[in-house]
Amino acid sequence: MRIFIDFKCSNGHTTEKFIDNKTKEIECPICSEIASKVISPVRSLLDPISGDFVGATMKWARDREKKIQKERKANS
Repeated sequence: MRIFIDFKCSNGHTTEKFIDNKTKEIECPICSEIASKVISPVRSLLDPISGDFVGATMKWARDREKKIQKERKANS
């Protein structure tokens, strides 16, 4: 199966390739060093409006209240 994978060489160059998911190393297209597969973190965002994620909802409410107070202070 082919997927997009990030690779990073020892010189710090990062490359994204559409390649077979079993590939562990490639040649860096910039410096020709060996570039190893990098496991990238997945960014997730919990929906605070639905109420399904109580912690996210409470954070959203706190942040919203701070923003409202800041706007009121700026307008007065």
